[in-house]
Amino acid sequence: MEDDSVKLLRECNAGIKMGISSIDDVMDHVQNDGLRGVLKDSHDIHCRLGDDTHKMLSNYHDEGKEPAPMAKAMAKMKSNFKTMGENPDRGIASLITDGCNMGIKSLYRYLNQYPAADDKVKHLTQEIIDTEEKLQQSMRPYL
Repeated sequence: MEDDSVKLLRECNAGIKMGISSIDDVMDHVQNDGLRGVLKDSHDIHCRLGDDTHKMLSNYHDEGKEPAPMAKAMAKMKSNFKTMGENPDRGIASLITDGCNMGIKSLYRYLNQYPAADDKVKHLTQEIIDTEEKLQQSMRPYL
């Protein structure tokens, strides 16, 4: 069903934008080169996935959805707080891990909420979930 596909794509698109924004917010505070590399690679992957979701949304003649302004503001405040401590890399890894957890839970909820979405859209959603799970695992050495 087109409606479920568009709704699922909108949520994917907003979540990816949120992830990119969160990575951008912390990059200037990263001290460890390994962590910086992981975040840079993840940023690039998120940008590609964002392009993919945007292309699919365009096929449905939809512009997508921006993350909720309050969620963005709260994430920005949290990233500022987490990077001020004695070990900013640990705070960044914790923040990114929390963001991945939220993204994974939300995307599974949306997959269940929009069961009539096109298989290609569901596949892209699963690819985003897999990406979040890998990023979450890659943060563990820095916690």
